[in-house]
Amino acid sequence: MSGRVCASIVQRASSYTLTLSSTAQFQPRAANICHFSSWMNSRIRSDISGEDSGSWSLSGRHLSTRQDLDFQLNQVQINSILRSNEQTVSVPEFDGRGLSAVRKFESNQLPANTPNEDRRSSATCLQSKGMLFGVFDGHGGWACAQAVGERLLYYTAVAMMSKQSLEELENCMENERPLPPILQWYKHHADFNYRESASLYIDHLRVFWQELIESEEHGEGMSPLEALDYSFKRLDADISLEAQVPLSNDLMKSTAIQVAFAGSTACVAHVGTDAIHVANSGDCRAVLGVLEEDGSWSALPLTRDHNSQNQAEMERIRSLHPPSERDTVVTEDRLLGVLMPLRAFGDVRFKWSHELQQSVLASLESGVDLDSLNLYQYTPPNYLTPPYLDVAPEITHHKLRPQDRFLILGTDGLWDELGNEEAVRLVGEHLSGIHLQKRQARASPALDTNAATHLIRHALGTGEYGELCQERLALMLSLPEDLARMYRDDITATVVYLNSDLARPQHS
Repeated sequence: MSGRVCASIVQRASSYTLTLSSTAQFQPRAANICHFSSWMNSRIRSDISGEDSGSWSLSGRHLSTRQDLDFQLNQVQINSILRSNEQTVSVPEFDGRGLSAVRKFESNQLPANTPNEDRRSSATCLQSKGMLFGVFDGHGGWACAQAVGERLLYYTAVAMMSKQSLEELENCMENERPLPPILQWYKHHADFNYRESASLYIDHLRVFWQELIESEEHGEGMSPLEALDYSFKRLDADISLEAQVPLSNDLMKSTAIQVAFAGSTACVAHVGTDAIHVANSGDCRAVLGVLEEDGSWSALPLTRDHNSQNQAEMERIRSLHPPSERDTVVTEDRLLGVLMPLRAFGDVRFKWSHELQQSVLASLESGVDLDSLNLYQYTPPNYLTPPYLDVAPEITHHKLRPQDRFLILGTDGLWDELGNEEAVRLVGEHLSGIHLQKRQARASPALDTNAATHLIRHALGTGEYGELCQERLALMLSLPEDLARMYRDDITATVVYLNSDLARPQHS
């Protein structure tokens, strides 16, 4: 976080009317290595103590200055916040069907929104080979990211299954027998599913596999590349359809519409024994950590961000619309001046005709509060030739090598704070226990055993000169929820450790 951002936080916080019940003055603290954070805390305390009386509020919420502007979290409190959503899973080397390309994975999330709009998924394919990992960044609410996080891995796994295995699934459904499991999920205790929509999701997944059974070309199942491409597009089509058709109850209907009008980017990796396939739609990112011969770490990006900084993506978007719209399709670095990612699930406000949008919203019961569902009557400016948005993923195939040690998947909240090389260096140092400081290598234990937590700690707590600054970290973790989203995003990170021995030449 730059000094400019720190200063803007101070300016924002001090712009509200603040009062204290006590007239005691706050004393500036002595400066330490994290000079700017110390100055900032003193500045905020000075701003607060300068007022005579009253109370302050933000967005109609009255806040306690003692509770909400207490930036002095201690180390135990910081660790508790950072580690509350962390997950570590060790993967058996042999699962009964073959060697696993994944040794273990570590994941974590830190919300800025309330509730968190990011989601994550991880699972082993039980009817085919490999493991699937996904990170999903929701916008316009969490509804779409939730649905995609629950469903996308199932669609991908089903697409990779053979026709014979799909026929077995269908036979079990027809005869009301238990289905053989498709995925072995690795859930965090805080994860949840859309229980009210479970029957709808199963019905549409079944329609999907029925169509694959009827296809003469399916045979032994799709390759990971084909499965990822097809599952992204098919799930987005199902999300769109579910919002338009009559459903069995009002709750299911309102949920389907909420999912379709919200949006989510997605980055999903299939890790097989010899290769990684990554499908990306939006501005999440996948980066491979590579151990070079000299012992240094390098980053190999396996995705490209689909935003206005990607000139090839900008030209793709413009080519889909008349020349007269060339200057209005993307304005102020946003699609139609509104949306930052240029590919996403849901977001039917950028896909459907204006008439269809009005018709679907009108189909809700008259008593439904659209605001409570994050729904509103709004048409983006210059909405002339929809669709302006699609979910078609960009897919990368990478053949695994002995030097490929880990894969980092992260939502854009992580990459807003860390570059690819810095993230790989942090995980590499965490893995080896050798940390570089002031151009000297030193062996020291990391504060966190979980590499994803290690990334998040450094993303928010790195000081002006590259040092880890507890005051800066305390500030970012202490911001009231109304302010937090203005200065950082939800962060999700998953680190997948690869079994590099599988990529080594085999000698008899």
